[in-house]
Amino acid sequence: QVQVVESGGGLVTAGGSLRLSCAASGSIFSIPVMAWYRQAPGNQREMLAAVTSGGNTNYADSVKGRFTISRDNAKNTVYLQMSSLKPEDTAVYYCNADVVLSATATNIKYRYWGQGTQVTVSS
Repeated sequence: QVQVVESGGGLVTAGGSLRLSCAASGSIFSIPVMAWYRQAPGNQREMLAAVTSGGNTNYADSVKGRFTISRDNAKNTVYLQMSSLKPEDTAVYYCNADVVLSATATNIKYRYWGQGTQVTVSS
């Protein structure tokens, strides 16, 4: 059983900053990739940023230069530092973790999602 829990959402004014956290817990061998997504009302879920256990990162063009993803492997936690926030960044932000459950099956990964955290940016 693996749980993924996000925290840190809230209300912020345009131009402000916010830091989201996401912790994975449970029976985990390793987490090769952790990522942040968001979904605004009426829109599809959008990938924002991903980070490997080795620290390689990937960003969507919409957040490149404004958002920074990082992770603490010892804590199975990923962060999303968001700055220069815009009203169009308003959405529910989700974290996922691609998890390897066993050392005997490292080629099998399971994706677990958190419940989401609301970020609202006022103009």
